[in-house]
Amino acid sequence: MRTSSSETNLIIPQLDSFYRSFAEPLAFLALRVSVGALMVVEGWPKINDPTGMAGFVEALGFHPGWLWSSILAVLQFAGGIMLILGLLTRPIALALGFMLAFTLWFHLTTPYGATILTPEGIAAVQANAQLLTGSAQAPLLNLPADGGASFLHQVQFKANGFSFLWTIATFVFAAYGAGRISVDRMLGREF
Repeated sequence: MRTSSSETNLIIPQLDSFYRSFAEPLAFLALRVSVGALMVVEGWPKINDPTGMAGFVEALGFHPGWLWSSILAVLQFAGGIMLILGLLTRPIALALGFMLAFTLWFHLTTPYGATILTPEGIAAVQANAQLLTGSAQAPLLNLPADGGASFLHQVQFKANGFSFLWTIATFVFAAYGAGRISVDRMLGREF
């Protein structure tokens, strides 16, 4: 894969061969492996319970839920492995891209609630701290007076941001392929 033109006017022309033979292939490999690994990590719980999202996907209008939930589990997990390897990269990346674009749409149109706890809930947590484990006390007892709105804002921002980044990255692989360091390239055949 070549992302830069041989006609690029580099400020330091001697770097052209370094970019072409080393930096571009390794950067592309690192991005592909990172995105694929995140898909595997996110897909693993779904593989362990392939129909666990059946109700959720049916609520989004995909019927039968057991089928779509299983398809998404396999796509995310196996597709992530194939992306890591650079195997059938373009069709897998395109399928992952559409799945992730839908995820992005969902996060943008279905934001988290405004707060985690009401003022009464915050008071109840603070009054009953002994009911919480040590690891739960720090975040819950230190919730600001906004009921966790700032925390939920951060969660929403990260959900939107990661979904956007993953979507764009998979569409880049769908457009450009796996790159030089890949099974696709070793086989000498790509979509």
